[in-house]
Amino acid sequence: MLRQLAATLALAVLVAPLGCGSGTKSTRTGEPVAPTGGPATASAKPGADAPLAMVDGPRRATAPKALSDTVKKGLAWLASAQLQDGGWGQGDEAQQLRPNEPRVGIANVADSSMALLAFIRAGQAPRAGGEHAKAVERGIGYVLGQIEQSDDESLYVSAVRGTRVQAKIGQYVDTFAALNMLTEAKGQMRDPAGNARLDAALKKVIRKVERNQRDNGSWDDQGWAPVLSQALAAKGLNRAAQAGAPVSRQALERVEAQAKGGEMKASGSAGVGLYGDAASSANIRDDAETKRAKANALKAKAKQGPSPMAQSPDVPTKAQIDAAEAEAAAASKAAFDSERALTARLSDQQFVAGFGNNGGEEYLSYLLISETLVQSGGAEWERWDGAITQLVGKVQNEDGSWVGMHCITGRTFCTAAALLVLLGDRAPGTRNLMAK
Repeated sequence: MLRQLAATLALAVLVAPLGCGSGTKSTRTGEPVAPTGGPATASAKPGADAPLAMVDGPRRATAPKALSDTVKKGLAWLASAQLQDGGWGQGDEAQQLRPNEPRVGIANVADSSMALLAFIRAGQAPRAGGEHAKAVERGIGYVLGQIEQSDDESLYVSAVRGTRVQAKIGQYVDTFAALNMLTEAKGQMRDPAGNARLDAALKKVIRKVERNQRDNGSWDDQGWAPVLSQALAAKGLNRAAQAGAPVSRQALERVEAQAKGGEMKASGSAGVGLYGDAASSANIRDDAETKRAKANALKAKAKQGPSPMAQSPDVPTKAQIDAAEAEAAAASKAAFDSERALTARLSDQQFVAGFGNNGGEEYLSYLLISETLVQSGGAEWERWDGAITQLVGKVQNEDGSWVGMHCITGRTFCTAAALLVLLGDRAPGTRNLMAK
């Protein structure tokens, strides 16, 4: 029997499954997900680096935990749901939701990319050689094949249309999910040929995303709550830039302006504050991490001195480094302020409940919050991670999967997104990506 996330969060908002976009949400109240008593006090000054821990070389604001049995069980379910072509479809749903809807056995890039992200963060990339490494390699192969067959101009990376995820958070979610997955898989294939193939696909996706970006920083926003796919697009560009992939400054500046101007919160969130705030805060933090990566890269280059192959000195000047550091500090201050406002809302049970029932949109929003707060670590992160880890874990199905009760209901997306929430402490930061 499906156990709703709203119930697990101790929210008395249990309602019959609602049609997405109906504008009807529960207004009954209960206990908040975060402990009461207001937001935690900030643990770091604006613009200052949080304490860092050394973990397997790359530095992180917090050390990753060992994989829990809950996560291992979820990964096993994902592995069992992989299709013959290496991809994942949306998966089935709870019978009480859409009992007459046929089971979808057709793979798609969005669901596949989310599943692959969960495996990669759990240490199952092809190069790692873990229990699921071969399944991950096959899955990445499916996504690469779809991208390679796609045209060079449009924002599509696949000919598969009409999936539930596309309908609910945007028709180009496959492209944005693939961008994030490929960035994290960069350098993680078993051999140079595999890495070269992945790099080529990543560059192609970046070009498609840049080419189709609007002047206001957004992309085509069809869907019920497209702000969430917009957040994936912005995150993907920033993560790619942090990883050293060629991303245009203009594209990054546009998504920064969109978030800081409040447009991301105001549009495409289906009237659900959780979606807009999670998306906006993630964008602002990702921008800060990209700018910090740039400043760090300039300082590292200055220490190395001029390249022996350069025709003229290519060492960054002090003025360039100072300007980059000032820009990074300002971006960090903006992220700090955004996160302070976000954490102030985490004691509001209606805000955390999202639409009122658990769906893929809620899991994705929780993921965006986790990936935002973990960058600085500290009290806010520990408080959020402790609560959301416990509560999301409690709604896992007996078979290891998760399923939604509205909108994005398929087991693949919900399971992958829930796993990524539980793996929030393993989300890549600037220090991880720049170390590759």
